[in-house]
Amino acid sequence: MLVLATSTALCRAQIPASSWETADRQVVRLSPKAFPELPSNLRAELERRGCTIPQVPPQISMIKGRQNVIKGEFSKTGQTDWAVLCSIDRISSILIFWNGSSLKPADIEKTADLDHLQGWGGDKIVYDRVITPVGTKFIMEHYSAYGGEKPPPLDHQGIDDAIVGKASVVLYLYRGKWLHLSGAD
Repeated sequence: MLVLATSTALCRAQIPASSWETADRQVVRLSPKAFPELPSNLRAELERRGCTIPQVPPQISMIKGRQNVIKGEFSKTGQTDWAVLCSIDRISSILIFWNGSSLKPADIEKTADLDHLQGWGGDKIVYDRVITPVGTKFIMEHYSAYGGEKPPPLDHQGIDDAIVGKASVVLYLYRGKWLHLSGAD
């Protein structure tokens, strides 16, 4: 991660600060209404909070279409949970809605959207954060390849929180605590 931080700092040094701030304001952030797959109670809660959902430009993402609204079994097998990257005033966190309920979502990994911008060819600046659901195979393959914290017994999915084209971390709920497991490097 030190190499990643150093390369990001070098890139930022080559582009004027005002360009980064302009790019941050220009990140495409969709309304929860743009995600008809979201249960209506969750759309309403996201709107009540003032959430928008930041998007990675299609030219850098392997994901086709809209991103950063996912569903999976993030707490236990057989329960459908929803995770949304919620941006409020250009600061994003992952909200996890347990079993489709809008009550008491987890709110994790809060960072400024500005910290998720990268130079992309010349003076172009793009948003680069995307979340995806991942299972046991992904988690174990990345642990085998990169080491890091040993995964606990795996019985549900994790959330891969990625910086597109650079690195990621797998967020995995274990005994009420969010672990940070090896993702892509």
